[in-house]
Amino acid sequence: MSETKNRTRKPSLDDLDPAAVAWQKSSFNNGAGGMCVEAGAHDGGVVVRDSTNPDGPVLSFSRAAWAAFVDGVENGELRF
Repeated sequence: MSETKNRTRKPSLDDLDPAAVAWQKSSFNNGAGGMCVEAGAHDGGVVVRDSTNPDGPVLSFSRAAWAAFVDGVENGELRF
C-alpha cells in the first residue's frame, strides 16, 4: 500500500485493545479531573478517547486527518 493511502486510511476499531495502546493525555489537561482526551497510535492511524471514561467510546482518525486537526489547533483555527 502506498504511503499516501496509509496516511489517509482510517484505522479499524475491530481489533482495538485499549490496554495495548500507549495513550498520551492532551497537553491542555489541567490535572483537575476536568475534560481531557487521550490519543494513541493504532493500526496506522490515531485513536482518541475521553480520559475520564477510558472504557467508553473510542474515535479513530487517519494520520492525515489527525495532522490537519493538530495544525488547526496550533494555528488557532479551531478556537470557539
